[in-house]
Amino acid sequence: MNVRRLIPTTAVAGAVVLGLTALSACSTSDAADGSNGGKLKVTASFYPMQFLAERIGGEHVAVTSLTKPGVEPHDLELTPRQIGSISESDYVLYLKGIQPAVDDAIKQSGVKNTVDAATLTTLENHGSEVSGHDHGHDHEGEEEHGDEHGHEEDAHEEEAHEEGDGHNHGEEGGADPHIWLDPVKYAEVAKGVGTSLEKADPDHAADYKKNTAALVAELGELNTAYETGLKNTATKTFITTHSAFGYLAERYGLTQQGIAGIDPEAEPSPARIQEIHTIAEKEKATTVFFETLASDRTAKTLAKDTGLKTGVLDPLEGITKKSQGADYIEVMESNLAALQKALGAK
Repeated sequence: MNVRRLIPTTAVAGAVVLGLTALSACSTSDAADGSNGGKLKVTASFYPMQFLAERIGGEHVAVTSLTKPGVEPHDLELTPRQIGSISESDYVLYLKGIQPAVDDAIKQSGVKNTVDAATLTTLENHGSEVSGHDHGHDHEGEEEHGDEHGHEEDAHEEEAHEEGDGHNHGEEGGADPHIWLDPVKYAEVAKGVGTSLEKADPDHAADYKKNTAALVAELGELNTAYETGLKNTATKTFITTHSAFGYLAERYGLTQQGIAGIDPEAEPSPARIQEIHTIAEKEKATTVFFETLASDRTAKTLAKDTGLKTGVLDPLEGITKKSQGADYIEVMESNLAALQKALGAK
């Protein structure tokens, strides 16, 4: 994951013009396609937004995701066609701070119905605490990585972001954007998306309301399963290559220990490996988790050095054939099973 691969604002502006020119000459774009049959043309930035749009929009929407399956969302580079398709959308759903290239393109798009999921719930600001209960987005031992990841977005966004974290976290400097990994916060976002779709397409408001209620109920059941499944465990600490599970850790009283910050493929320093080894022994942690969209090399190296096991904990930034489930709910259930095993659930 290379957060440096961002499109400069000037390039985005030029690409918008190119994209719109291409679309005006060609009506077969996914987003501008007449074959949508009168459906609301929805553009979603990446999978967690796509899932909400599809589940809540149902048969009344045609959803296009800007991030293809298997692509790390943070790495996304938009083509002129994609940028143009945003402008042709009836409704855009995104999460500010995850994908700076998308944020820039949306600013330029002029679309009336743009919804930033980060505004539909409360983002937590993790600062630089080292306690695992700082929502788990642990920056302990990450100071040496700060300069590697932190500064490229400054020219793109006015808002400050937290060094060492690798994302521009939008309106609240240092706030963790991974809200979808907490079923309760994700349900709050779902409610906001439902309301916004009702306003964008009032003719189908009743269906959007019904679909939202059904999804919120399903997320409530998922939350209950997590609460019950993680209530009694031998340890509360889990180790991960991708510090994405802060909200999940906070929600269920767990402690996340990130190996080397937000980059799942970053090489941990020898000092951090020793630190993780000490933490694992003290907290009786058993497993180093890696994710499906990145290499398991770092996790395996650390596991070998510390005598720990490896396992998959999916940050759900995209669904592929390697995913432990066909959609958000199924993968979250797989994550729960993985955590129960690693934490020694009783």
